[in-house]
Amino acid sequence: MDNSTYGQLTIFHVIAREGSISAAARKLSVTTPSVSKSLRLLEAKTGVPLFTRSTRRISLTEAGKNLLLKTKDAIATLDLAMEDTQSLGEIPSGPVRITLSRFAYQLIVKPRLAEFCLAYPHIQLELSINDGAVSLVEEGFDLGVRFGDTVSEGMVARKIHPAFKIGLYASEAYIRQHGLPEQPADLSAHRLITYRFTTSNRVSPLILIEDGLSITPEIKPAMICNDIDAICDAVRAGIGIGRIFEPLHADMTDSKDLKPILHEYWPMYPPVYIYFTQNTQRVKRVQAVIGFFDCAKKTA
Repeated sequence: MDNSTYGQLTIFHVIAREGSISAAARKLSVTTPSVSKSLRLLEAKTGVPLFTRSTRRISLTEAGKNLLLKTKDAIATLDLAMEDTQSLGEIPSGPVRITLSRFAYQLIVKPRLAEFCLAYPHIQLELSINDGAVSLVEEGFDLGVRFGDTVSEGMVARKIHPAFKIGLYASEAYIRQHGLPEQPADLSAHRLITYRFTTSNRVSPLILIEDGLSITPEIKPAMICNDIDAICDAVRAGIGIGRIFEPLHADMTDSKDLKPILHEYWPMYPPVYIYFTQNTQRVKRVQAVIGFFDCAKKTA
């Protein structure tokens, strides 16, 4: 492999990840013609086209998919080796891409975001808020924050928040109008503000714990949405009973106005983990982010 091939392969990987030559150029902060030229030279070396092109999109050929698969680990290893060397003796700097749920953003990141930016002004966080499962490697993320420690091979998971409950809450106005349920069966006469997952399009069922067993009480939906902020707003407005994660409720300035309901039946959610690839954690800027948001030792 000659000296130019590594650079051409790196650009090839960025094109594949970004989905277009122009997007790759923006990502790399270079001109579009230079990216096109690099791809043409690589295709000349391989002797086969690596992408099929149209006026609206670009997609990998079978040869391109094969090359991407067989060079992915090697390019990642070389990139990390360069970053390890460049970061010696330097302050943490550069972009760190994180995929996380809205809950994880509000509980883990939002309260300390300003503090982090002051502590590490040379690190540029890119936050992608997504409630679905995301592949760090395939989507080009450095870190992920999710419930539970079940991760794919080659990943490391570190607990950053202990287990907690998800509770039922209602406003005083709603309770005055509809009364206070005293047991799960009473919920059949009430209205629920519930959550729909954007990735699966599935409505989250109401699950409570009674005598150590999971139950799903009957309750009419008053409103369905895919945002926990909207659920909290609807609870405040007295539209219905809503599920809110207990630590989020505790941090609300108006938490006293949202009354807990059937507390003894609330289910437990697993701890929150930050996860990353074994190699990525060696990069100084990623180490800084992991260390900063790793509050497990304080809260476990």
